[in-house]
Amino acid sequence: MNEWYNNKVAVVGAGAAGMMAAGTAVLMGAEVTIFEHMNRMGKKLAITGKGRCNVTNACTLEEFLENVPQNPRFLYAALTAFSAEDTMRHFESLGVSLKVERGRRVFPESDKAIDIVNALKSYCSGARLITEKVKGVRKAADDTFTLTTTAGEYTFDRVILATGGRSYPLTGSDGSGHALARKLGHTVTPLTPSLVPLESPSGICPALQGLSLKNVGIRIEREGTVLYRDFGEMMFTHFGVTGPMILSASAHLRDAWQKGPLSLVIDLKPALDEETLDRRLLSDFSERANKDFQ
Repeated sequence: MNEWYNNKVAVVGAGAAGMMAAGTAVLMGAEVTIFEHMNRMGKKLAITGKGRCNVTNACTLEEFLENVPQNPRFLYAALTAFSAEDTMRHFESLGVSLKVERGRRVFPESDKAIDIVNALKSYCSGARLITEKVKGVRKAADDTFTLTTTAGEYTFDRVILATGGRSYPLTGSDGSGHALARKLGHTVTPLTPSLVPLESPSGICPALQGLSLKNVGIRIEREGTVLYRDFGEMMFTHFGVTGPMILSASAHLRDAWQKGPLSLVIDLKPALDEETLDRRLLSDFSERANKDFQ
């Protein structure tokens, strides 16, 4: 008999991690209750990847860790126990067909993030859902846990905190789980932005708001020193830039932004050298000499 069997387990947070944890605990024989203070489960997950949800990347463990900018070895045990391939198999077993796109990014074949949300909701359907905000948690002498919510108190044998960070308060990721972790004696490291859009004071960005660029190169520099390079997709917003390349760049520049302004250089034709690009432009202008350009 496993140690979770017949245990009363609380999962705080009904995002991707919370639903996955709840479903797994149910399969192990636990009596599971999910606490979620938003009006529905998987709210942030439903809008990820422009509503498409980049589920994982079809790469090896070594490749995965090579692309984690901060302390990749921390993830080694987790990714060894449940790899990207395991993730793909899991969702396909739940009825979600997947596809692999450029950069080995994995998406639902339907291009709908809600299919991933619904699959996880089905996976944890054996758990009870309570839509109350957990305000406090304390551990008793008998090793049980008491959760205090906006409506009352509940006692459990085990508690899983899956509240996420502070990335998007409107979807429930408001950082409140960190306070719960501290109350249980955990250390919470200082928080810094990662996988976020970048702001720019330039008037170019709002003027080009909504414009998406594909197959372009970027360099992020400070005083001529290149700090980061990438190739792929990006988009202009009213406040700056976003998109897969930009989000990845932010993760690699977690400390650099604190040391002063950075410059973003966009190469619209990275496969061409300047001489070849010059010839092509002159040829295009010559062929279209009597046409208006806007």
